[in-house]
Amino acid sequence: MIGINSDKIVIYRYKMKRYALNSLKQWKNSSDRKPLIIRGARQVGKSYLVRMFGQEYFDNTIEINFETEVWAEDLFADKKPVDVIAFLEAQYNQRIFAGKTLLFLDEIQAGPKTLASLRYFYEQIPDLHIIAAGSLLDFVLHDHTFSMPVGRIEYLHLGSMSFEEFLQATDNEIKLERLREFSLSDNFNEALHKSLMEDFRKYIIIGGMPGSIQTYIDSGSYLNVQKVQEGILATYQDDFSKYARRTDHTLLRKVFSRIPLLVGQKIKYVNVDPHERSAKLASAIEQLEMAKLLTRVVHTHANGIPLGSEINSRDFKILFLDTGLLCRACRLDMTEVLETDDLLMVNSGAICEQFIGQHLLYNVPSYQQPELYCWIRQKAGTSSEVDYVVQYGTNIIPVEVKAGVTGRLKSLHVFLLEKHRDFALRFNADIPSVVNTVTAVASTESKPFRLLSLPLYMVGQTNRLIKEAVLLEN
Repeated sequence: MIGINSDKIVIYRYKMKRYALNSLKQWKNSSDRKPLIIRGARQVGKSYLVRMFGQEYFDNTIEINFETEVWAEDLFADKKPVDVIAFLEAQYNQRIFAGKTLLFLDEIQAGPKTLASLRYFYEQIPDLHIIAAGSLLDFVLHDHTFSMPVGRIEYLHLGSMSFEEFLQATDNEIKLERLREFSLSDNFNEALHKSLMEDFRKYIIIGGMPGSIQTYIDSGSYLNVQKVQEGILATYQDDFSKYARRTDHTLLRKVFSRIPLLVGQKIKYVNVDPHERSAKLASAIEQLEMAKLLTRVVHTHANGIPLGSEINSRDFKILFLDTGLLCRACRLDMTEVLETDDLLMVNSGAICEQFIGQHLLYNVPSYQQPELYCWIRQKAGTSSEVDYVVQYGTNIIPVEVKAGVTGRLKSLHVFLLEKHRDFALRFNADIPSVVNTVTAVASTESKPFRLLSLPLYMVGQTNRLIKEAVLLEN
C-alpha cells in the first residue's frame, strides 16, 4: 500500500493496532457517512491510525498536511469539490475514486477554512471518504469566524493507547484473551494475576503514547522510552507559543509543569501557583484542556442522569494525558514502579487513579465527547470524596481506586447511603471478586450493596463485568 505525502511516496509499515480502527470501519460502511474529523492531543497516533486504515481498506490514500502544504487551505476554500479533486489528481499523479480512495487532511487546524468547505464535499461527493485530523483543532472550533458545517461532519475522539492495546502490541495476545474470556464465576489464576500486574507496572512507566510503546518494542530499553517521553513533553511546551494571543505561554509552561504533581487532588489554585491570580490560572488550565493535554474531572451531585446535568465546575480534579508522561513529568524513578509491592508508595497512589481515569474517560463510543466526573462532599467537620462516578445504563455507579490490595471505602459508603444506590465498583491490586456486603458509616443504619472489585489491569472489561455482576444479582 502506498500513502501520498507531498511529493514523496512513503511505504507505511504498521505493527501496533488501535481499537479505534473498528470505529473507522463502521464509518466507512455507514450509509449516512459524513466527512470525519479526528480529535486528540498531539502524538496520540491520529495520523498513524488513518494511515493504517487507508493501508488496509482502500486502494490508495491521498494525504495532505496543511502545515507543510501552504496552498491547501486556499484550494479547498475557493474551489468546488470537483475542481479540488481534479487538481489533487494532477498534483499527486494519482486517480481519486469515490469509495476506493481515502482523502486524508492532516494538521487541518493550520487551514481552518477547510472545515467549512467539507459541507460541499458531503453534499456534492457524498461517496468520497474524507478524514481530517488536527492536534490543536479545539482552538479552531472554539474561536472560528466561519460557518461550521453543522450536521455535515462527524467526530472521532482518540486518546492514548489503552493497556489492552499495549498487551496486543507487545505480543501478549494470550493474556488479552484470558481477560476477555474471564467470567465472575471463574477462579482467576494467581500466576496470571501476578504476570498481568507486572505488565501493568510496565504500562505505567511506558504509557500509551504510540511513540513510547514502539520504542519499547524496538529497543526494550526504558531509558530510550524516557528520552521519547521527554521529547513529547518538550513538543507540547513548544506548542504553547501558538496560544500566546490567548494566554501568557510562560504561565502555560508553569502550569503544565505543576499539574502532574496535583493529579488525584481537588484543585486549589493556590496549590498551582500561590502568586498568580485564580482567573489567569483557570484560563491556562482551560487552554491545556483544549489542547487535550489534561482533562478536568468535575464534581457532580449525582442525583440522577445525565451526570453532567448536576455539576459544580468550581470543584474538580485533573487527569493528565497519559501515565507514562505523568511519570516522566513527575520524575518518578522507574524502579519504584517496577519493583515495589505497594503502589501506594508511588506518588501516593495517584498514578493508579490516573491509569483508571484515562481508561474510563474513553470507555464510551468514539463519537462521544469524553467526559468523567467525581463526587466531592464537603460539610462542616467532615468531607468525603469518590474518585469517579460513572453511568451504566440508568445506573449511577461510584468508583474507588486503591493502589494496594486493601483500603478503606468510607467515602464510597457515604455516597451509597446519600444517593440510595446499591452497587459500587472498586479497582485495586487484588484478584477480581463480587460480594454482597453492607455499608459501614458511624451512627447510620447499614444498607446492603453489591461490590464489584476488579484488578487495575481489568479496566478495559469494566462494562462487560458490570453487566455480568448486575445479572448475577438478579
